[in-house]
Amino acid sequence: MNILILGGGGREHALAWAIKQNPKCDRLIVAPGNAGIAQIAECADLDILDGSAVVAFCEANSVDFVVVGPEAPLAAGVADATRAAGLLTFGPSQAAARLEASKGFTKEVCDACGAPTAGYARFTEAEGARAHVRATGAPIVIKADGLAAGKGVVVAMTEAEALAAIDDMFGGSFGAAGAEVVIEEFMTGEEASFFVLTDGRTVLPIGTAQDHKRAFDGDEGPNTGGMGAYSPAPVLTTAVQRQALDEIVKPTIAEMGRRGAPYSGVLYAGLMIEDGRARLVEYNVRFGDPECQVLMLRLGAQALDLLLACAEGRLDQVQVNWAEDHALTVVMAAKGYPGSYRKGTEIRGLEALPETSRQVVFHAGTAAEEGRILATGGRVLAATARGATLAEAQAAAYAMVDAIDWPEGFCRRDIGWRAL
Repeated sequence: MNILILGGGGREHALAWAIKQNPKCDRLIVAPGNAGIAQIAECADLDILDGSAVVAFCEANSVDFVVVGPEAPLAAGVADATRAAGLLTFGPSQAAARLEASKGFTKEVCDACGAPTAGYARFTEAEGARAHVRATGAPIVIKADGLAAGKGVVVAMTEAEALAAIDDMFGGSFGAAGAEVVIEEFMTGEEASFFVLTDGRTVLPIGTAQDHKRAFDGDEGPNTGGMGAYSPAPVLTTAVQRQALDEIVKPTIAEMGRRGAPYSGVLYAGLMIEDGRARLVEYNVRFGDPECQVLMLRLGAQALDLLLACAEGRLDQVQVNWAEDHALTVVMAAKGYPGSYRKGTEIRGLEALPETSRQVVFHAGTAAEEGRILATGGRVLAATARGATLAEAQAAAYAMVDAIDWPEGFCRRDIGWRAL
């Protein structure tokens, strides 16, 4: 079959890598792709936020299956457009994607279905939000309601930090995403990511992971889109997964159906676990990045079969076959990220690294120019490895990092520390 993946980051490189291994995949196109993806698939110049343009491209290229990678096309209704054109599509509708596109909406859904989550309040004006912070105190969590590329959340440890975050958000730091602000109770515990596929009826768990949001070692520095991850996450025990499914995920899927917005695709539940119980931190309506990299390395070719079963509404007929192993990914970012950073610096040494079923350097923000690989984004590479133990996977991932010659880049040296 001919498959189109929308997106051009590390998540999409990992999806392409896994899908390409499946014999059902005849032709693989990724739009817009990146320098790493171009080595295994065709890259297409396409506006992935324009549903009609995506449909026209699919018709011109005889595409059989569309996989939507990032959240922005989902929030823009691209999956609705492709489904309306009769194209088999993996990814939720625009109405269902509100679970990520609006944090306030997610809180409403949690209230309606009784899913355990942090206490919260919603504000459309700064003064009311500031008064709430002064009355509540810190630590407290300030969130831009809309999509902010994983960066619209401030965990404020002081009242001053919280008030500054409110001013930033209402002042336009996150554009339209900050027009409404959700202020949440600070939850203690350990955070982890739980991934399920659902076709609106069946819910199939497909893995756990734990990522590292802060920029620097020891969980110091500003929040980022993610500096590394590992899978599985030991804190998500079988008992905690069962509780999260029964009390959070399944009630949410049922509530979305009741609201006339049935959910189909991957649902990523960010959970806070304390005393053996999970509460919802947030939902994402796509695979996480960099969590996708460790999940795909462990799933391999079966990933396509699972995505197809989800899109075709037959998840009740499939199961996940896990290797009893571990995977770990280390993100290499441009110095200065998540603040300002240089673009266009050259990355050397990638061609000498072996690519196997057990170790891959996934590309996120890269471009190829005259035979050179250039960094074009904040998070640029994800050195990813599998091992019989997490320590083995960690050692293999850092060996790849150390073989890459990129003085303008940096990474954390402690990915996996919680589990190790």
